[in-house]
Amino acid sequence: MDWVRGREIGHGGFATVHLAAPAKTCPSDRPPLMAVKSCDAALSSSLRHERRVLSELGDCPRIVRCFGDSLTSERSGQELYNVLLEYAAGGSLADSLKSRGKPLSEAEIRRHTRSILESLEFVHSKGFVHCDVKLQNILVFPNGGDEVKIADFGLAKRADERLLKGRKQGGLEWRGTPMYMAPESVNCNEYEPASDVWALGCAVVEMATGRPAWGSRAESNAYALMIRIGVGDEIPEIPEGLSEQGKDFLMKCFAKNPEKRWTARMLLKHPFLAFDDEVVRNCGEVEFADSSPRCHFDFQDWVSMQCSRTSWEAGSLWSSSDMDSDPSFVGEHATSEVWSDSSSAINRIGKLASPEKPNWEGSGGWVAVR
Repeated sequence: MDWVRGREIGHGGFATVHLAAPAKTCPSDRPPLMAVKSCDAALSSSLRHERRVLSELGDCPRIVRCFGDSLTSERSGQELYNVLLEYAAGGSLADSLKSRGKPLSEAEIRRHTRSILESLEFVHSKGFVHCDVKLQNILVFPNGGDEVKIADFGLAKRADERLLKGRKQGGLEWRGTPMYMAPESVNCNEYEPASDVWALGCAVVEMATGRPAWGSRAESNAYALMIRIGVGDEIPEIPEGLSEQGKDFLMKCFAKNPEKRWTARMLLKHPFLAFDDEVVRNCGEVEFADSSPRCHFDFQDWVSMQCSRTSWEAGSLWSSSDMDSDPSFVGEHATSEVWSDSSSAINRIGKLASPEKPNWEGSGGWVAVR
């Protein structure tokens, strides 16, 4: 495909990214703008590898599309290898977070995390590992609602394949970004699908706090960070502002043992992502949409209420005021659940009963669940 190079919009350690437009002779179905990633043809092994990986992966709506590659001779006499990619007008998710100056809302985090996981599940199902999941490699497409897609497959590898040469730091070889590296990558030079899941957890923490998962100071001393990641039981701090489901989701991502870490496919079924945004918009209140469990995970937040046989036979349940007035209450009714409602259990159940025959044909009061 013939194309015309535009202004520079980014650069990395080995490549530069420019805007690109298809030549007038190109078919009309080509996008009006693309991003072209270019590097010296003699140093293009990583970029050529990315092109091969994208070709083997094929089309996926959650992965940045590739429109082909080419060699060009510049006026300076330099020969460049170029890969034409889908253009993300919103930049990276890291750029978006920085420009906002504040963390994302939980609804936004859920939406973006679901999209990233869908792309990772696809990549893993094709037998690949991304190896560099981070907000800088998640691109934003503001087409009616910030859609995100995963990009930059220059470090991707086949699962179960011996590690290709990585970034050398002293006597160590690292693949990816230290801030997002998993314990097994630090300790055993192991980069498998579980490593992508750990990195995703770090990305979620960053979306929720606006700061790197291990704190800003960790960037200044990579070796100290490697020790924190690889030694002991420490994991990134779980953001307090997240819901209980969000915290549990992160704990599944941050299992130190990769064999116990949840897979991308499993995480897509976690209740943190099983939230129906349409229900929330229609009902107006998150609490209403969340009031009924959607899968077995949801039952972890329900409180099991136990009552002694005596309290049921007496037809009443104790309130917290009984404990204050009678210190012997705790020992005498240790098997009872303390309820703040002083109405009897029989009366409470009676309020739920109705002599009228229910009409199951109407659907106005039903809520769609998964």
